[in-house]
Amino acid sequence: MKSQNKWVRAAIPALLLHCSIGTVYCWSIFSQEIADYIGFSKSATEWAFSFAIFFLGMSAAFLGNIVEKDIHKSSLIAAICFASGMAGTGFFIWYGGAHPGSIVALLGIYVCYGFIMGVGLGTGYLSPVKTLMLWFEDRKGLATGLAVAGFGAAKAIASPIMQALLDSLGEGGIYKMFLILAVVYFAMMFVGHLLLAKPAGWHEPASTEKGARAIDVIKAKPTTFIGIWIMFYLNITCGLALISQEKMIVKCIGLVGIVGILSSVTAVFNAGGRLGFSAWADTFKDRNTIYKIIFVLSIVATGLVILTRGITNMGQNTFLMVLVLILLFVVNAGYGGGFSNVPTLLSDHYGMQNISAIHGITLSAWAFAGLTGNQMASFIVNKFGTEVELTHALADGTTEVIMVNPTGYQTVLYVTIVLYIVAAVVCFTMVGNKSEKKK
Repeated sequence: MKSQNKWVRAAIPALLLHCSIGTVYCWSIFSQEIADYIGFSKSATEWAFSFAIFFLGMSAAFLGNIVEKDIHKSSLIAAICFASGMAGTGFFIWYGGAHPGSIVALLGIYVCYGFIMGVGLGTGYLSPVKTLMLWFEDRKGLATGLAVAGFGAAKAIASPIMQALLDSLGEGGIYKMFLILAVVYFAMMFVGHLLLAKPAGWHEPASTEKGARAIDVIKAKPTTFIGIWIMFYLNITCGLALISQEKMIVKCIGLVGIVGILSSVTAVFNAGGRLGFSAWADTFKDRNTIYKIIFVLSIVATGLVILTRGITNMGQNTFLMVLVLILLFVVNAGYGGGFSNVPTLLSDHYGMQNISAIHGITLSAWAFAGLTGNQMASFIVNKFGTEVELTHALADGTTEVIMVNPTGYQTVLYVTIVLYIVAAVVCFTMVGNKSEKKK
C-alpha cells in the first residue's frame, strides 16, 4: 500500500523537483565562462537564459493539461527534459571549445538550455503545485510557498557548489560541470517523480464534464483572470528589471566589497518572500490582499529612492544607501511572493478542477516578462546617463576602477514605479473577491 503521508507524497517531492529546476537562475555564475570557452560574446550567450524562461512559461501554458491529467507523466517529462537539456548544453560547450566561434555550438546551447531545459522547467514547476494544495487544503499558501521557495533558494544553494566544481575540475571544467550536474539533478527529480502522488480518493473531473475544461472555467470570470495575468506579468517585469541591475546598483552605492554577500541576502529575501507572503496570505479572507500589500510596499520603496535620488548619490549618505538596500530587499521579496501566491489565488477564484492547466496558462506571463524585464532595464541603462569611474580599494592595497551608470539605474526606477502603480490599480479594480464556490 502506498504511503499517504503528505510530506512524503507532496512536500518532499516538490522540493526535490523545484530545488533542481530552480538552478536555472545560476546562469550568471557561469555565463561568462561559457562565452569565453566557445568564443562568443556574453550578450550572444545570454539569449540561452532568456529562451529558457520563455519556454518555461510557454510549455507550462501548453502542457498544463498533461500535468492536470497525469502528474507522473509530467514529472517524468520534467526530469528527462531538464537533465538531457543540461547534458546537451555540456556537450555543445565541449564542441564549442573544440571549434571556437562555431555557430553550431551556440545554436545547440540555445536549443538545449533554452528549449529542452525550458520544457523541463515548465512541467517540473507545475507538477507538484496542485498536489500540494490538495494535501494541504487548509494551508495552501504555506504548502505552495514551501515548494516555490525551493525554486527561489536553489540559486543560493547551488551557486557555491557550481563555483567549487568550476574551480576543481581544471581545463574544460565548464562542460564537465554540466555533465555531472545532469546526472545529479536527474536522480533528484526522478526520486521526486516516484514519490509524487495526489491524495487517495481525489476525483479529477473528466474533460467531458460540463465546465471541466480550463477555458470554460476561465470564462466564468474572465476579467479576474486577465487582471491576475496582467499584475503577475508586471510584477515579474519590474522584479527582473531591478534584479538584473542589482549587482551594479550595489557597486554604485559604494558597497563593492560585499556584493557577493548582499547577493546572497537578496536571494534569501526572494525565497523568504515566496514562503512568507504565501503563508501570510492564508490568514486573509481575500488572498488578493497580499498582492495589494506587495504592490504598495514596492511603490513606497521605489518612490523613496526616486525622491531622495538614492542611487545617483553613490553612497555618499549612509541613510540613502540603506534606502536603496531596502528597495532591493522589498523588490526581491515581492517578486518571490508574486510567484507563490498565483496558484492559490487562482484556486480561490476558480476552484481546484483544472487548476494546473489554468496556472500553466497564467505562467505565460512569466514567459513574456522573461523576454522584456532584463532587456528593458538594459535598454534604459544604455540610453540614459553616462558611465562614470568608481575607484574601489582591494584587500592587497591596490585599487580597481569600475564603470557604473548611476543615472541609468535611477532612470529604471521611473519606469518600474509606473508599472507597479498600474499593477496596483489592476489589483484593486480587476481582481474581484474570493469565489464562494466549493473547491
